[in-house]
Amino acid sequence: MIVGLTGGIGSGKTTVAKLFQQFNTVAVYIADAEAKRIMNSCELVQMELIQAFGRETFAENQLNKEYIANIVFHNKEKLELLNSIVHPAVHKDFENFVLKNAGKSYIIYESAILFESKSSQKFDFLMTVFVPFEERIRRVLKRDSTTKKAVLARMNAQWRPDKKVMLSNYVIYNTTLESTQESVHHIHNILTKKQDTIS
Repeated sequence: MIVGLTGGIGSGKTTVAKLFQQFNTVAVYIADAEAKRIMNSCELVQMELIQAFGRETFAENQLNKEYIANIVFHNKEKLELLNSIVHPAVHKDFENFVLKNAGKSYIIYESAILFESKSSQKFDFLMTVFVPFEERIRRVLKRDSTTKKAVLARMNAQWRPDKKVMLSNYVIYNTTLESTQESVHHIHNILTKKQDTIS
């Protein structure tokens, strides 16, 4: 059983993913981290990125995240181009991850753009992490060395949270760590029972 986990920038979806990692019967794939690993290690992907965005895409053999972000979060076509290069490689990597973790109760695939990339239909269940708009901005400004304008540009490149909530099986309101932990445990118990029923 594969569960999609998403949420907008600043919602804390990676924190939620790590809470699920505490269960030894669950395997968690954090797509953004794996995409960065692939971009920094796969020569074919690196060649395609340089061809698409120029040699400045990499600095000292590492992805120049600031350079790429400045391009793609202000240009929808460039964002789609980036995704068309990276997503197939991530998809293939995730398929291998699923095979390696076939013995787990369920697998979580965490991605900020689960719905935007039209991959949501591939999952058995969908979870969205929700946090109010202003709180998300506050969290990102505190976490990253960025500007409110840059944060809003990234938000505008993603679906509205209420749209994601409407299409999800489970919603985690990530307002306090304690309430989020309770939600994670509750959903884990439900998913484990569902998997036991299927098995």
